[in-house]
Amino acid sequence: MKVKFLGTGTSQGVPVIGCSCEVCNSLDYRDKRLRVSVHLEIDETNLVIDAGPDFRQQMLRERISRLDGILLTHSHKDHIAGLDDVRAFNFLQKEGMPVYGTKKTLEQVKKEFYYAFEEQKYPGTPVLRLNEISETDFEFRGIIKIIPLPVLHLHMPVLGFRMGDFSYITDANFIPDATFEKLKGTKILVLNALQKEDHVSHFNLEGALIQARKIKAEQTYFTHISHKMGLHRSVSKELPDSVFLAHDGLSLTL
Repeated sequence: MKVKFLGTGTSQGVPVIGCSCEVCNSLDYRDKRLRVSVHLEIDETNLVIDAGPDFRQQMLRERISRLDGILLTHSHKDHIAGLDDVRAFNFLQKEGMPVYGTKKTLEQVKKEFYYAFEEQKYPGTPVLRLNEISETDFEFRGIIKIIPLPVLHLHMPVLGFRMGDFSYITDANFIPDATFEKLKGTKILVLNALQKEDHVSHFNLEGALIQARKIKAEQTYFTHISHKMGLHRSVSKELPDSVFLAHDGLSLTL
């Protein structure tokens, strides 16, 4: 499995429009964060978790010319807004794009992209093949086992996903005991860590570190990072040896 971080930023991205803080003014490429998303290449299958507003830019930057499916964690705009741009893959691959999400998430997709589901579709609209999932394990095309990881984003249910030794959780501030059981044995964990200060619906840095110690993955990478976290180079020095800040373009191989 190859993992590529397409975006590691929070809903506003980094830099933030109109902000003049040291992070938003940083020249370090690791402080430039598109909206959160990750690309997985498993054997010859290409999957993306979430398709936010920067989806097109991310596909172009990484020169991704084939995509087999999209997994959605939840329905917030910074995780689904780029779905219109799957049109390019529809044209290239001559088929609809499989999109996986919970019933509530897919209902929101139908509202946001209503024109893609009309009986009389306008030519060139995206073709989205919606697949409803729950908290039950499922297989992608019968070859990749995907384990949903239920978490809470304040009061909103969100799904993380585990494939093999890789687990991915974003937009969470509570992990239930049952999900901790599903995380046992994870070698690489990706977890959201928004900022150092407390936040109502996301783990802050301290909270994410507490979860990382509990899960005990060999390596943990924090994502969904805001400009309030601080400079990448400075925060990285404060972290334990097995914990890292992810950055856009970072690649991992399992």
